[in-house]
Amino acid sequence: MSQPKQQTHSFSALLAGFASELTFAAVPAAVIDRAQDLFVDWVGSALAGKGGRPVEIIANFCRSMGPADGPCEILIERRGTSALFAAMVNGAASHYVEQDDVHSGSVLHPGAVVFPAALAISQEIGSSGHDFLTACVAGYEVGIRVGEYLGRSHYKVFHTTGTAGTIAAAAATGRLLKLSPDQMLDAFGSAGTQAAGLWEFLRDAADSKPLHVAKAAGSGLTSAYLAKSGFTGAKRILEGPQGMAKGMSTDANPDKLVDGLGSRWALAETSFKIHASCRHTHPAADALLKAMRENDLSAGDIAEVTALVHQGAIDVLSAVVSPANVHQAKFSMGTTLGLIAVYGQAGLSEFEHGFRNQEVAEFQQCVRMALDAEVDQAYPVRWIGKVRLRTRDGRIIEVRVDAPRGDPVNALSRSEIEDKFRRLAAFSQATDTSETNTLLSRLWQVDRARQVSLLIPRNPSRRRSPNGPKPQA
Repeated sequence: MSQPKQQTHSFSALLAGFASELTFAAVPAAVIDRAQDLFVDWVGSALAGKGGRPVEIIANFCRSMGPADGPCEILIERRGTSALFAAMVNGAASHYVEQDDVHSGSVLHPGAVVFPAALAISQEIGSSGHDFLTACVAGYEVGIRVGEYLGRSHYKVFHTTGTAGTIAAAAATGRLLKLSPDQMLDAFGSAGTQAAGLWEFLRDAADSKPLHVAKAAGSGLTSAYLAKSGFTGAKRILEGPQGMAKGMSTDANPDKLVDGLGSRWALAETSFKIHASCRHTHPAADALLKAMRENDLSAGDIAEVTALVHQGAIDVLSAVVSPANVHQAKFSMGTTLGLIAVYGQAGLSEFEHGFRNQEVAEFQQCVRMALDAEVDQAYPVRWIGKVRLRTRDGRIIEVRVDAPRGDPVNALSRSEIEDKFRRLAAFSQATDTSETNTLLSRLWQVDRARQVSLLIPRNPSRRRSPNGPKPQA
């Protein structure tokens, strides 16, 4: 563990001060543009979560707790409620289909916790588009740095989006509520003491992952509101002797908390997800797809695939041996590569209808993971994809991909983001084509909004889609 530089204030306080005092004018235009890209991408993921069994259970719980109406929008239900429950449901929905954004260095899904909290508060208090985007940037910058700080040892046991994400949501909410630096620090203290999320759920195909995100968004929001009312929190919740790092990490590096703060914009380093699976499968999936295209291979031509991966991939994905449902299949390297081999892609429809396909299941059996020194050393800053194939006619083929599709250096254009959005909305039947077009136009203009209001017109007749997908079948 590296020794922190001498600071007049704690690292937690410096980070809180940044989040409290960030202004729209201080954020480069390119970063604001990327924040809008990520917002559009997030709304698509939130819509795609409609109909997901765990999401609907969380939504039903929040509905039963009330209120029956309110200024804050639950996207998949087209109804209003309180800021807390809107943030929880929208967060859960956006994380369910595994298409939400991810920051490689922190292994954090910032959009799934930042946007739900920021949207709910903006709708509640009538924030401008400028304030909304500024708050979202603050949330990304804080959450990503906390994730990087907690390190690789943290991620082996803890779902970083549930832990660091709680601080990220507090930062975004606190910025919208105009918390002072001291109040923001209190909000961080309350958020950190509630941070949670363990990977054990994967072994049982349990529903916990969207709950992690729902709670992170809700707890961060709650912490900011409490701080505004004078509720105090630990002043060194991140680096203190009984703080998050002490209890959740063995390789925490405090310098990461303020790395380039105000000059390095970590939001711009965030990646979009193309495949509807755990990000740890993406580098190998891209490499396999490249190998098959370059060598004109079909699934039946391949006898064995070795995915050469980093240790984090092994830690997370090795828990899934024989997927019991669609969501667990998204954490199976064998299933993801099987879908790539058989269908040429691993999207929502392929997982929904193909993860039990006999050809996919047979391909899954020929896939294994092996630790690769180069890949592991580069991780988590770079996620290199390598595969080694043995074909049925005896050839050995090795292929690498240095930047998976969707990474900042291999990013999506706005037209590609829109195409992805349309696929996600159509999959869940959350909006029809006309509504999707109108919604996209509104989302791309959020920076000009005098007040952030409803994104989708309320229409009770479309709250539920009885013929929609059943992702846990």
